[in-house]
Amino acid sequence: MPSLGELIAPRRLGRDFRWLLSSSWTSNLGDGIALSAAPLLLASLTSSPLLVAAGAMMQFLPWLLFGLFAGSVADHHDRRRLVMIANGSRAVLVLALVAFLVTGQVTVWIVLAAAFLYGTAEVFADTAGSTLLPMLVRPSDLGTGNARLQAGFLVGNQLAGPPLGAFLFAAGSFWPFLVQILCVSLAVVLISRIARTPVPEKEASRDGRPPRPIREGLAWLAGNAPVRTLVVIILVFNVTWAAPWGILVLYATDYLDMGPVGYGALTTASALGGILATLCFGWLERHVSFATLMRVCLTLEVLMHLAFALTTSPVVAFALMFGFGAYAFVWGTISTTVRQRLVPLSLQGRIASVNMVGVFGGLVIGQLIGGLLAQTWGLTAPWWFAFVGSALALLLVWRSISHIAAARPMLSDEDQESPDQESNEP
Repeated sequence: MPSLGELIAPRRLGRDFRWLLSSSWTSNLGDGIALSAAPLLLASLTSSPLLVAAGAMMQFLPWLLFGLFAGSVADHHDRRRLVMIANGSRAVLVLALVAFLVTGQVTVWIVLAAAFLYGTAEVFADTAGSTLLPMLVRPSDLGTGNARLQAGFLVGNQLAGPPLGAFLFAAGSFWPFLVQILCVSLAVVLISRIARTPVPEKEASRDGRPPRPIREGLAWLAGNAPVRTLVVIILVFNVTWAAPWGILVLYATDYLDMGPVGYGALTTASALGGILATLCFGWLERHVSFATLMRVCLTLEVLMHLAFALTTSPVVAFALMFGFGAYAFVWGTISTTVRQRLVPLSLQGRIASVNMVGVFGGLVIGQLIGGLLAQTWGLTAPWWFAFVGSALALLLVWRSISHIAAARPMLSDEDQESPDQESNEP
């Protein structure tokens, strides 16, 4: 019978992976605490829906402004050190916010500015952090590694963190942010234990002109059909997904008459579904092809939109959200694994950043569309838009999914070398 530690972080993945996993889980707990505490803080400072909504927008805007640049930086510097610097900056920013809270000098504008700067640091931390796993484990273990990292996001960011943040905020507005500082600082210490990661070589100039790393990353993406199609799928399905999700609170409280507690329970149901998928992912990866899993996940997405458009039952809504959490976890793990296997190590940062710009760009576009549709045709209109849009998108990419899942990496000799696991063994 394997130990709990072996089940969570198998020995074959190496000691450095365990440091990465513990750092990621700790950081996600801190972010989950802020996920509920930050809106509560804004709501305590202003009654303006626009200003409260602006707090959420601060999470998206830095990705659109700095995402591609962060990817270029990650591909040309020590990625482990970048994560440490970015997370350290986040801790300092939250410490400054705590100082304003303790002295009673905090204003809504200070909170919004802190949220923007924190989000900017998070762009660099997440972009550089997403490149570390392929440098630490073998390609065949990427699925397992991504599943463990995603599990930490579900438990810390979605399940445990938000209620803990709300509880701490009730005890005092500064308490959740103090705990967040401790979590982020500990994450820096944990990731510092990873052996130094190699710094990618600087790109030589061509034809006497200086290198253009962002343009070269985009050119590689344009010339690689499987990864390009995967990024397009993620963009389109984020647009259709965000349209109804942007008004989910109104749909749950007004249309399904679930109340605020019921709305909060929906997100809990989604996290529980994701945890179940975490336990099953290893079996799925061994027994079902990635192409089949990708098609099943996207098909379930289409059917979920239709079911939400038709149902008036809170019980059905809970079941749908549980299922959503399960298949969304599987899709996120597989899509990340496929991308990491196909992209050269020297381009991991830039391609990951393009992917994240697509994610957040899709969220912004989808939420705008969903708000307009709900305002004009009612609270179920965004679900119908999501159903039709995702169904059409799935039909267009159905055949391409096989090529994405079966594609093989086109890597340089250096990139093809698998990580040295011997040096990572305890």
